[in-house]
Amino acid sequence: MYAIIGAGPMGLCAARQLKKQGIDFVGFELHSDVGGLWDIDNPHSTMYHSAHLISSKGTTEFREFPMDPEVAPYPHHSQMRRYFRDYARHFGLYQHYQFNTRVLRVERQAQGWRLISECRGEQRHWQFEGILIASGTLHTPNLPPLPGEFAGELLHSSAYKSADSFAGKRVLVVGCGNSACDIAVDAVHRAASVDLSVRRGYHFLPKFILGRPTDTFGNVIPLPRPLKQLLDGFLVRALVGKPSQYGLPDPDYRLYESHPVMNSLVLHHIAHGDIHPRGEIRSVNGHSVTFASGESGEYDLILMATGYKLDYPFIKRSELNWPQDVGAPQLYLNVFHPEHDDLFMLGMVEASGLGWQGRDEQAELVALYIRQLRAGSPAALKLRRTIREQAGRRVDGGYQYLQLERMAYYVHKDSYRRRIAEHSAALRRELSSATLPAVQEV
Repeated sequence: MYAIIGAGPMGLCAARQLKKQGIDFVGFELHSDVGGLWDIDNPHSTMYHSAHLISSKGTTEFREFPMDPEVAPYPHHSQMRRYFRDYARHFGLYQHYQFNTRVLRVERQAQGWRLISECRGEQRHWQFEGILIASGTLHTPNLPPLPGEFAGELLHSSAYKSADSFAGKRVLVVGCGNSACDIAVDAVHRAASVDLSVRRGYHFLPKFILGRPTDTFGNVIPLPRPLKQLLDGFLVRALVGKPSQYGLPDPDYRLYESHPVMNSLVLHHIAHGDIHPRGEIRSVNGHSVTFASGESGEYDLILMATGYKLDYPFIKRSELNWPQDVGAPQLYLNVFHPEHDDLFMLGMVEASGLGWQGRDEQAELVALYIRQLRAGSPAALKLRRTIREQAGRRVDGGYQYLQLERMAYYVHKDSYRRRIAEHSAALRRELSSATLPAVQEV
């Protein structure tokens, strides 16, 4: 019996794949329902009221469970919540989960794992053969200290819910990722003023080209990486111009070497004077903020859209093959531990266009590996050797990704899915029945 930690999209597809392979499991979810961060009523969700899917539904949905035709190309978070609930009902996953249950600790035993959970103040101890961690990567805010003392309101984007927070206030948004730009656009409609502090350059992509979602054009004509970067870069310049034309820094890296910003509305509002670009913060004193350019501004609220840190508080960092000076656990395909075959990290992967289908393929490979390793299949043993030899190697497709902590688990979508597909195909060819032990409560 295996444990799945989390009932967000990654946990759900992991549950679906284990069930398909006849592997018994128990799921644990802190909230009262499925959907993870996509359920805005989940008190642990970092979702905000205006949030939509950044990638289009066609490149994001599960292949075996398409979204309804009436769902917009970029669905609202409420539609995504409904989608994941429908998915869980359709595949009979609800009955496998312990809801309103926090995983306090998982501890390695001589054989298997002890999992300690808590539900409404009552603790339970479980014994599992293996653990699948699918608790997500967007929980613990990255909140770098400000250079000085701010006398106004300081808010991280994880706590932001609606533009009502900005009513009549002078707002500074720090950061320029997708959430930062979405929130800055929100603020335009309620705040007294909106400034955007940006340290480095970003590539901005429109959400639509020729009336179609931009990410649907990705592989129409396969091109060599350098040529694709060159041609797509020219296309983006033709459509939206250079960031410096809007007062923003130009990126010092090529397209796709960091996650692009899928938001042209922020450029629209900058061009109309609704949002004022600022540089890196140099100092803070009371309500006054001075920037690297020497300019300064007065603010009532600073919103830090500075991302998240990987955090798995229920397990020792050493169990994850995660050195202190490295941004992410060093695993094969961001999933497989180099020494242990009973611990899997699911969903610790980012790639432009990977979608839930790419994560479902990841979960399928794990389920096939568990089943076939127990059966002693040659393909599983071969994969085990590959895991031992290649753990920590990045699947980057030749792209020179930025050496940033938030990019530590970024992969090249096509290369990653191709590697997953090769391993899964080899395991499928040797499918055999396996009997797995049931869970024991201790």
